[in-house]
Formats: sequence, structure tokens, C-alpha cells
Amino acid sequence: MERNLIQKGIAWAGSRQILNLVPDKLYLKLMFWARMGQKLDFRNPKSLNEKVQWLKLNDYKDSYPQLADKYEVRNYIKKTLGEEYLIPLVGGPWANWEQIEMEKLPNKFVLKTTHDSGGIVVCTDKQALDTKKAKEKIESSLNNNYFWAGREYPYKYIKPRIIAEQYLTDESGLELKDYKILCINGVPQNVMVCTGRLQGNVKYYFFDLDWKFLPLNHGDDQLPKDFTLPRPKHLDEMVRIAKILSKDFKLLRVDLYEANNRVYFGEMTFYPDSGFDTDILPSTDMDFGSWLVL
Repeated sequence: MERNLIQKGIAWAGSRQILNLVPDKLYLKLMFWARMGQKLDFRNPKSLNEKVQWLKLNDYKDSYPQLADKYEVRNYIKKTLGEEYLIPLVGGPWANWEQIEMEKLPNKFVLKTTHDSGGIVVCTDKQALDTKKAKEKIESSLNNNYFWAGREYPYKYIKPRIIAEQYLTDESGLELKDYKILCINGVPQNVMVCTGRLQGNVKYYFFDLDWKFLPLNHGDDQLPKDFTLPRPKHLDEMVRIAKILSKDFKLLRVDLYEANNRVYFGEMTFYPDSGFDTDILPSTDMDFGSWLVL
């Protein structure tokens, strides 16, 4: 009953402007109860989702805004790993849609806003691109300060811009799988594979570092006992990259791609799922949390 009242209250408040007035700590407590159905204990967090909330309020580094910025992080990756790990830019950065020189872009490309999550337009045929819909999505993203939704402070200070990256696909030729390596206290723990994004049928699967399937999500018990996915050819290199990038962080998810028979950097995620991950099992949440030393 109490949870339903909070959810109704949040829905009634509706306006982001009203929610923005709520202090960060109280906001996160309300959101955690509304979305996770649990009380959030900042004094003694135990699960990974709880500890992510703690990190939002207590783990500050001046470098975070740069590393969360999809354009600025490229300089860091160039210096740390090498330019060969960057997806080639084919345009940008631009401050707004009107600055995009669409005629100079290749037939296939990916538009991304640099300051948030989800501000992406994938174009596989420029002649067939619904530019009105694409513009609406990008402009909506540019006008949104991603900080307020989950109070992830690095995003509060990123300048909203647009970049265009080269369009890539993996060995299937149909999609570009995400390989998301969870690193805790500088140690890679597992790989979460994201498939079906372009088809609108996103699914997530966990594997250990030897590529054994780990049934850590809700619904995994319904999969065949011998379920697996093709092991990426460059798995060892991905793990090596994750170790390098995560060595100075308590918690970091390193997102990578495999295409053109090589590894590409995706992004660095400091607060996986913003600490509101309902896909993982409660036991997974507690296990991951037990590994993280704050």
C-alpha cells in the first residue's frame, strides 16, 4: 500500500521540475522504494543496487564528467588504450540538429547525444531515414539533463552535443552486440551480453570470464540447459581492456564491441542501471553487492 501511494504521488507530481526540488538523498530513497519495492539503507548498503545509490552520493571524482561524456572520453581512451579502439567519427560534435550537415554523412551512420543514455539514432539507409522522427528524438535528448532522473552527478555537468559515428555490425552482419564487463574494485567479474537492440527485442545474458553461461537474471531458468552464445574472438583482449580502465574505480562497467575482427570501446558506466536493476535476481544483487568494498 505504502509503495503504491508513493508511486501515485510521484505520478501525480509528474512534472520533473517538482521532483528536481527534492534533495538527492531523499529522492533516491523514494525512487528506490517506488522502483525496487525496498527501503534504501545508506548506512549499511548490502546489495549492488543499494551500493550504487551510495556511490552516487559519496564517490566523487573530477574526471567523471569527462569520462561519461561520449565525445570527451575519446581523448582519454586515445591516451589510455590507443586510437584504434575508438569507433571512427564521421561527423560532429554539433550543438544542435541544424548544425548537422546531413549531405556530408555516409549512407550508414549512428547519431549519438554525448550527455545521456538512449539518445541514439541508427541510420542504415540515409535516403530512408525519417529525419523528422530522428530530429525529434535528438532534440528531446538535448533538452534533457540526464542527471535529474537518477541523480548521477557526472551527467549534470556535461555539455549536450551530437556526434556521428561509423555504422558497425558484428559477425552476424545484423547487429552490434554489447559486451558489458562488470568490474568491482578494479577486477573484471563477468560479461553481460546485450543482443537484439536494433530489432527492438533487447535481451541480456551473463557469462563468466571463461564464457560459461551464468543464470543470473529473472527468466534464465526457462532457457535450455545447454544455452550459450558465440564466444567473442577477442574476449581475452576485452578483459584486459576492462582491467586497465577499471583499475582506479570501486565500480565500473566497461562496454565494448567486436566488429571488423577487432575490439571497439563503447562507454564507461559508473552506475549500472542507475542502481535500479530489476532484471537480475535478488540473489545476484546480493552476491554482486558482497564483492563491492565501499
